[in-house]
Amino acid sequence: MTVIVLTNCPAGLRGFLTRWLLEISAGVFIGNPSARVRDVLWAEVQEYADQGRALLAHTANTEQGFTFRTHDHKWHPTDHEGLTLIRRPSEGAATRKQSPEGPKPGWSRAAKRRRFGRG
Repeated sequence: MTVIVLTNCPAGLRGFLTRWLLEISAGVFIGNPSARVRDVLWAEVQEYADQGRALLAHTANTEQGFTFRTHDHKWHPTDHEGLTLIRRPSEGAATRKQSPEGPKPGWSRAAKRRRFGRG
């Protein structure tokens, strides 16, 4: 079983995928092509996705019974002790790293001490 999910991709790519897969919802394709056809379809998706995102999930001989690949996603597959998990970027950590100048004006003294470990 193969599932491909497209987001913000050209209509031509969606039409191309309907030759081998069934579009069950807008941008969600499902089918059972051979592994070779699946890899060719994924190569086409990566080439023609433009600014869109794509996700491929398919059955595999693993503990989970499936595996997946991503294209231009912020979330990335990560192997964790034999299981493939999705790693999401932490938005809170990104904003903390971008503002090293200190706390915003208006914070209480206790909040400033607690946040920066002074006291």
